[in-house]
Amino acid sequence: MLHDLLLPQHLLIILLVALFVFGPKKLPELGQGLGKGIRSFRESMKSVTHEESEKVEPPSSKDNENTKQS
Repeated sequence: MLHDLLLPQHLLIILLVALFVFGPKKLPELGQGLGKGIRSFRESMKSVTHEESEKVEPPSSKDNENTKQS
């Protein structure tokens, strides 16, 4: 059911409805805003995953020796 949702004919109908609702002047602005939003979301996801990978540090050999002696 879901794979039939994004056929080219359906996307064309959605584009035409958006054109009628928002008008030809507003549609490029909406696309630009959507693009900026997606770009910002991707950058924030990359920074979050990058910060998490920096926080996770492998245990040092000194820590392993101390735990073995205890």
